[in-house]
Amino acid sequence: MPPVDLISIVVTTYNRSDALVAVLKALELQDDTEFEVIIADDGSSDVHRSAITKYAMGTRLQITHVWHPDVGFTASCVRNRGVGASRGDYILLLDGDCVPETDFVRQHRRLREKGCFVNGSRVMLSLGLTSAVISGDEVVAGRSAWYWFAKRARGQASKLAGLLRLPGWMLRKNTKFLWKGIRSCNMGVWKKDYEAINGFDESFVGWGHEDADFVLRLHNYGVVRKNGFCATEVYHLWHPESSRASESANAKKVRDRMKSGEFLPTLGYRESRGGHDVEIRTLG
Repeated sequence: MPPVDLISIVVTTYNRSDALVAVLKALELQDDTEFEVIIADDGSSDVHRSAITKYAMGTRLQITHVWHPDVGFTASCVRNRGVGASRGDYILLLDGDCVPETDFVRQHRRLREKGCFVNGSRVMLSLGLTSAVISGDEVVAGRSAWYWFAKRARGQASKLAGLLRLPGWMLRKNTKFLWKGIRSCNMGVWKKDYEAINGFDESFVGWGHEDADFVLRLHNYGVVRKNGFCATEVYHLWHPESSRASESANAKKVRDRMKSGEFLPTLGYRESRGGHDVEIRTLG
């Protein structure tokens, strides 16, 4: 039996061990420890998988590694498979290049609410600061206001929102669907709502808008967006932009679904759970 009120953090990753280690180190610093970590691996190499195993051997985190073969950018599929291996009633979606603040879990727990999902926020880091973080020369979680004022002044951080903690007031809620600012790299959702809309749509392949589709279908099902700005910030490590070749086709799917009012995907979570190509390892 899982602990009462366990939160499951599903972290997507692909062949970027140094960034993932920075994320896992920040998760070790959380002041709310009632969580498990599901590493949702989108087909990484043996080198990356070995790095995950090595890290897990020396950590107190509860880690499950979910891997499937590399068939391209399939974030929807790997998130579904990660959630399928989770034990908690509440899911936090986190990308493997987004370093959480030390109160990340606590703030998400504070803001969660029945009938809502939490759309998290992020602070973009520069290439230089990212290099220092992934090399281990710099730690960004748990730093002072002066640290972040200096980084912002030097253009190394996009904003100072990570310093503020605002209450969970009604102004956080949007009852209408808003495409702008959707952050599946940092999102909290009740597992029962995830299952009710059958998770992410795996017919979305390549980069782009699978998260907008997921949020739209939550909206169509009746789940309200609750914004997590000035509470749930993560520090997004710099990386080159992914190919946008599939963006227009994926965006069209979302626009079509906006007209239809559908909340179920073409190919979703329940179908993914029956897959035979997934490898699940309990590492901690």
